[in-house]
Amino acid sequence: MGELQFQNTLSGRKEPFVPLHAGEVKMYTCGPTVYDFAHIGNFRTFVFQDVLRRFLHQRGFHVRQVMNLTDVDDRIIQNAPAAGLGIREYTDRYIKAFLEDMNLLNLEMPETLARATDHIEDMVNLVATLLDRGYAYRSDGSIYYRIARFPQYGQLSKVNFSGIQAGARVDVDRYEKDDARDFALWKEHKPGEHFWETRIGPGRPGWHIECSAMALKYLGPTLDIHTGGVDLVFPHHENEIAQSEAATGEPFVRYWLHAEHLFVNGEKMSKSVGNFYTLRDLFARGHRPSAIRFLLASVPYRRQLNFTFDGLQQAASSVERLRNFVDRLKKEHLPESTNTPFAARIEEAGRRFEAGLEDDLNTAQALAAVFDLVREVNTAMDHGEFAAADAPAALAFLARFDEIFAVLSGDDFEKLRAAGLAPAEAELTDEEIEARIAERKQARQRRDFQAADRIRQELAERGILLEDLKDGTVRWKRT
Repeated sequence: MGELQFQNTLSGRKEPFVPLHAGEVKMYTCGPTVYDFAHIGNFRTFVFQDVLRRFLHQRGFHVRQVMNLTDVDDRIIQNAPAAGLGIREYTDRYIKAFLEDMNLLNLEMPETLARATDHIEDMVNLVATLLDRGYAYRSDGSIYYRIARFPQYGQLSKVNFSGIQAGARVDVDRYEKDDARDFALWKEHKPGEHFWETRIGPGRPGWHIECSAMALKYLGPTLDIHTGGVDLVFPHHENEIAQSEAATGEPFVRYWLHAEHLFVNGEKMSKSVGNFYTLRDLFARGHRPSAIRFLLASVPYRRQLNFTFDGLQQAASSVERLRNFVDRLKKEHLPESTNTPFAARIEEAGRRFEAGLEDDLNTAQALAAVFDLVREVNTAMDHGEFAAADAPAALAFLARFDEIFAVLSGDDFEKLRAAGLAPAEAELTDEEIEARIAERKQARQRRDFQAADRIRQELAERGILLEDLKDGTVRWKRT
């Protein structure tokens, strides 16, 4: 194995990854704000975080991952009353949907999934500490962080804030770089808004304080890795650093990793433009979770990803090609010869795959190693030049691949059906296809070739092509 390196947003360069404690990785990943269904841009970041987690596991690290669920912010405070619901009731629906979406995309569950409203007391304690240490002050019923007290402010976003107006304040959770000013840690109670009675007064937390409070509670003063989308670098992550380091006096995060934006057909995703998609929008169009995951993972996380439906169809074809390859390795009758070059070739593919992921999770390079091998082995099998003795090594390599990419196992549409999200004309499940093939085999055995041909035609109309092999077995694939 080679050296694992990550591009650290804090230093601005690629660095060897060395955790604070050998063999253990403390990782905080920014989760969704549950005011609506998460969209595919969100899931681009969540899939990157899952690939990172899985690769760290594969390399033998014990990962302690915390992901937050933001169930209180400006939008939720506004939307919940408009829907005639309390905050908890309003956000429960979207948390449930997010967990279903995680399962459908094969995202591993973090060790800790932290809901913001379950940690109000932790946030209050952190705000009180910042008040005691002079990093926060009260004004007009709210409590603000005093940026001037933290000279390192801007170290993550690389923006010079030396000319900001002293004492200028911003109350909204999201703002632009030229709006940098003292930000709200605790917001005053306003008539008609949800609030908490606490020892620092009635009100509700600002958005930025929640991640600091929960990260410090579950992972301690210094984290190995903190991830999120590039849009969170400023102000959210910049503010997390200021809050956390002011409270503890320790470095907050050693490696900051940020995923780049997802665009749709070259444009920023927007409901007004009509190019805004949630996972559920794609499922309703008949697209499979494995294809969506493959597409989101296929472009390295630090490169912008341009989502197109042609690209999604290509991703579906790539997944199907890999699944067919695995099926062929398992079922095809291969020659017993051991004098082939493929043992070494499979080892080389494994090294290239590892090297790609070691290089700041270069998933494109890793996938190239996989598909180069698939192409070569398929060609060799077509010519009877791939030995049965090499099949276990090839299957083991694909199993290592799928420990990271997680697109080969399971039945997409069975999972969609279980979640109640399958489209009306859902594809046949793998089990349904195998059952129909068995029926066809029985029809042929009783020499009812008309029935056998009818089953073959019915499967073809549902997008399933059959290939009768010389040894009597049947190989199938989706078109």
